[in-house]
Amino acid sequence: MESLTIGKVARLAEVGVETIRFYEREGLIDEPKRRESGYREYPHETIQRLRFVRRAKDLGFTLKEIKELLDLRLEPGNACEHVRERAEAKIHDIETKVRTLQRMRKALTKLTMTCRGKRPVSECPILEAMEGDE
Repeated sequence: MESLTIGKVARLAEVGVETIRFYEREGLIDEPKRRESGYREYPHETIQRLRFVRRAKDLGFTLKEIKELLDLRLEPGNACEHVRERAEAKIHDIETKVRTLQRMRKALTKLTMTCRGKRPVSECPILEAMEGDE
């Protein structure tokens, strides 16, 4: 199988070239060998790894958490339960964020109901509430 250039890997994995370089620096993908010309030579497995990272990010995992998930695959004796525990912890984090966002929405809704939009900005009840000493 032929090796791939960074541009080809980026297109196939649907990420940017700078994203690939960043993930290399962060240790999420291995730094590739270089040709005599200095160009990087990526193996095809890099595409799968990048897709994994992108999907995990879409599920809310941080890069640190993604690295931990990737490392689990490398350690012999790890069971699927370790991955499940991390996924359950992420669900808990998401639920906490949802509750926080719902409280924020409720507070903003209440604030917007106090504003008729007819006053000068200097008398805006929304801005006044944010400046309040409560």
